[in-house]
Amino acid sequence: MLANTAVANLTTSYLFFALTFWVYLETRNVVATGVIGGGYMLTIAVCSMAFGTFVDRYRKLTVMRVSAAATTVAFVLAGLVYLVAGDTMASLASPWLWLFAFVVLAGAVVEVLRDVALSTTVTILVDPDRRANANGYVGAVQGLTFIVTSVFSGLSVGFLGMGATIACAIALTAVGWLHLLTIRMPEEPTVAETDAKGAFDVRGAWRAVTAVPGLVALILFSMFNNFTGGVYMALLDPYGLELFSVQMWGVVFAFGATGFMLGGALIGRVGLGSNPIRTMLIGVAVLGVICTVFAAREWAWLAIGGVWLFMLTMPAVEAAEQTVIQRVVPLPQQGRVFGFAGAVEAAAAPLTAFLVAPVAEAFVIPWARSDDGAAVLAPWLGHGDARGIALIFGVTGLLTIVVALAAFRTPVYRRVSAAYRVASSE
Repeated sequence: MLANTAVANLTTSYLFFALTFWVYLETRNVVATGVIGGGYMLTIAVCSMAFGTFVDRYRKLTVMRVSAAATTVAFVLAGLVYLVAGDTMASLASPWLWLFAFVVLAGAVVEVLRDVALSTTVTILVDPDRRANANGYVGAVQGLTFIVTSVFSGLSVGFLGMGATIACAIALTAVGWLHLLTIRMPEEPTVAETDAKGAFDVRGAWRAVTAVPGLVALILFSMFNNFTGGVYMALLDPYGLELFSVQMWGVVFAFGATGFMLGGALIGRVGLGSNPIRTMLIGVAVLGVICTVFAAREWAWLAIGGVWLFMLTMPAVEAAEQTVIQRVVPLPQQGRVFGFAGAVEAAAAPLTAFLVAPVAEAFVIPWARSDDGAAVLAPWLGHGDARGIALIFGVTGLLTIVVALAAFRTPVYRRVSAAYRVASSE
């Protein structure tokens, strides 16, 4: 199951990376990358509740097969749009460009349904005391797919072009779908008894979330983390493509993804400790430090090291929330809780991306490149064309550190930690 999910994640990440690289290179406009990244997360936010309800109402393997089939169809349609539109997609004003991006993103969003199902599958297949380790291995596999996709996305766009990239994505998606049809999973003969109702069971999800003391606050904290994540979604690729060629930027991401794989493998080996919430907050504070300093100068080695350390730390943050939910929420409600959390958290990133990208393009970047702006920033951030983006990264990192450290002092932190301890002792 995990190997098949790796193929699915590889395919969608491969085409999504390629789309982002290609659109920026065609337009040289950070608004385009902000809209694409923000649109992706916003669509996930809208669909996540439906995904969670769907997972609770049907067998998990069936859900994964439906997701794989829908992604394959979407990528085929994207290929047809590219064949029809051709060179007319070289401008932000082209409706074909946005139709192409929409279809690719639709296929990528549907694949997220598999991730919701996989989180509940871990609950079914793995003993409670080993779920943190299992979530770590899931993160390691995701890191491995990042290595492959980031390298091949950059090389594919740079050497083969977008048409061949789409063809490769279609082939990989079809292979993953066909393989999924051969998998058998030892789950319940019929779907687990559930109180899920309708397509968007928001009320049921809310009841399940509020039944655990402090779980709402945990999800809201992850939402804040995604607010800051929207900054990097909108500006990291433009920053990297100012320092490196598209091929080299893909290689940089590939090297960084070895950190993601190593971080996930370490969690798989040693777990998250007795209190995953504490581990998560420490991880978020470390991420803030990294994001404050990795763009302080336009040095290639600093950017590469920052991306690697960011990837190394991220699996602990992601695995902690999943481990807590798998422990404290009953299986028949887990799909909706994961869907609710995904909806709330995913809604944050596009709001930031949609706001930050235009502000950066219209105000911060031009000011940083002016004589006055360069003089102000030089003592702190050095010289270079991307100092405006570096300024935004630094401010965002400092804010992240403050919020993460403050969270340790809240009553909510103590309540969630206590709920986890009680569930662990049962």
